[in-house]
Amino acid sequence: MQNQPDFRPRLDRPFVRSQFPAFEEPGLQGQAHFENAGGSYACRQVIGRLCDYYRQTKVQPYYSFKASALAGQQMDQAYGRLAEYLNLTPDAVHLGPSTSQNTAVLAQAFRKVLKPGDEIIVTNQDHEANSGVWRRLADDGLVIREWQLDPASGQLDPAQLDQLFSERTRLLAFTHCSNVVAHLNPVAAICHKARAAGIFTVVDGVSYAGHGFPDVRALGADVYLFSLYKTFGPHQGVMTLSRPLAELLGNQGHFFNKGVIHKEFNPAGPDHAQVAASNGVPDYFDAVHAHHFGGVATRTAPTPVSLKAQQLRTLFREAETELLTPLLDYLSARRDVRLLGPADASIRAATVAFVARRHSAPTLGVALSARGIMAGAGHFYAWRCIEAMGEAPETGVVRLSFVHYTTPEELQQLLTVLDQVLA
Repeated sequence: MQNQPDFRPRLDRPFVRSQFPAFEEPGLQGQAHFENAGGSYACRQVIGRLCDYYRQTKVQPYYSFKASALAGQQMDQAYGRLAEYLNLTPDAVHLGPSTSQNTAVLAQAFRKVLKPGDEIIVTNQDHEANSGVWRRLADDGLVIREWQLDPASGQLDPAQLDQLFSERTRLLAFTHCSNVVAHLNPVAAICHKARAAGIFTVVDGVSYAGHGFPDVRALGADVYLFSLYKTFGPHQGVMTLSRPLAELLGNQGHFFNKGVIHKEFNPAGPDHAQVAASNGVPDYFDAVHAHHFGGVATRTAPTPVSLKAQQLRTLFREAETELLTPLLDYLSARRDVRLLGPADASIRAATVAFVARRHSAPTLGVALSARGIMAGAGHFYAWRCIEAMGEAPETGVVRLSFVHYTTPEELQQLLTVLDQVLA
């Protein structure tokens, strides 16, 4: 038997796909899902948890009667289990209706502690959710400075921060990877640089987390945000922030919820059923880990969840890179398209956007759909990014995004269809 450090399993895609009811749906047969950046399929564990909640515990949680107490326990468990996979404590995890809503609440919280003349750095690479909310604070006297991408590559240069940082800089908002350019920004190094200068960091991880939950503690981000519905779960946004930062920003909900940490940054109150169903995401990760790593070696103790997360990130990444490399090679070789972002799979996520010179993005989106390719066409809330790269956000780009459950056969189906529609 091999030793644990040398064991590198390959992803068992048939097992993985068996965890997603969508692949059994008659109406989805033959349809290759390449719009995962907009929303992944939900795993059966999440769907089961949600259905069970509505059947068994659809009552107000946290009262003493049995159904209510069980509902509250399931919600508490979700915060704790998500936190473990993010290498955080449960009080650092907040669930809200969406990442856009979470950033809006966060910006208003910071507005109360920042002073006129304080500076916020944003990028033009981000999804608008982590850009517009901060830019609007200029109306309150905050100074907004823009960290600009390179128009040719779409990438951000961390060295530019040395010129952007000043003694008045209080916050830096940037993305783990753009939902169009998809370059993997060096988050840990950027956060370290900002922290050394006394600057808070707000990192949008929506386009990254679907490829494996990050170790947020290791990244060093003061705030990290992503969407569970893009990570095989319910339609909830995850926002992580430390307890000291939460205390600095203060309660954003009803006054009587001050001190109830999971309500303080969700003014409308949590969606009980979807919070409880969020347990299904760790359930799924546990199942995949047990299938691939459970019998590798004899252990006297369970695998730490932080190690599970690390192993799954590697497993997912290798499976995605296997498909990402030929897709990037295909688009890079064509003279009639412009690939946005790096052509090197080792430095980008499995989200690929391009512009065709002879066909508009909306036209290609329709053509792909007619041939069984589920893909998006538009600006994807990355208007500033597309415009900065010299393309027209009004018509947008074609985006092809996938995750670990995508198969080589589906990639070949995509490449065949691209030959047809780009001809």
